[in-house]
Amino acid sequence: MKVVYIPAKVKHAGIKELMHKVQIKENFAIVSTIQFLDEVKELEKDDYKVLGQILGCNTVTTRGTEVEAYLYIGTGKFHPLNLAFTSKKPVYILDPMTQEFTRITEQEVDRFEKRKKGMLLKYYHADKIGIIVSTKSGQNLLQRALRFQKNCGKKAYIFLCNNVNNLEDFQDIQCWVNTACVRILEDDFHVPMVNIRDVELKSSEAPTYQASFE
Repeated sequence: MKVVYIPAKVKHAGIKELMHKVQIKENFAIVSTIQFLDEVKELEKDDYKVLGQILGCNTVTTRGTEVEAYLYIGTGKFHPLNLAFTSKKPVYILDPMTQEFTRITEQEVDRFEKRKKGMLLKYYHADKIGIIVSTKSGQNLLQRALRFQKNCGKKAYIFLCNNVNNLEDFQDIQCWVNTACVRILEDDFHVPMVNIRDVELKSSEAPTYQASFE
């Protein structure tokens, strides 16, 4: 069955009218999600620097950008928190829905980093792991999972699923490796879980990710 994906975009969010709430002393650039991007790009007419779309799993839009801070225009904290963690720069939030202007705090970044390190330690100490592979279009990374299973040096089992649930039923799995949407880790499954990009080994077809505990 062919599937057509249509982005759900917000119209007339009044972003330009909300910019008076933005109080940022640093030189900053703006990022957003697809829902608000069309309206955000209009800010370029007022000499704002707009980098474009950002994903929670991919902040490549911001790489090589010589700014001191970022303004995320959108909802939620998943995207800006990941940006603050990866860029090590101040990240501010302008939420068009709540009309609030806030900032990602150092405490939030610290909690994010500590949780990530804790999960990585559990992965490295695990002998038996489960690799989650989504059957959803756009998230199915079976070949990547198979390569990881072969090279990870652990007893690894692949679990194909459409929706991730009931992981706690597999009590012999000491840690889970997620190959689907990285936002799955936001859900509280009460089991150790890491994203594959944080632990996969170097290969000719996959990028290298090295965990740092410094």
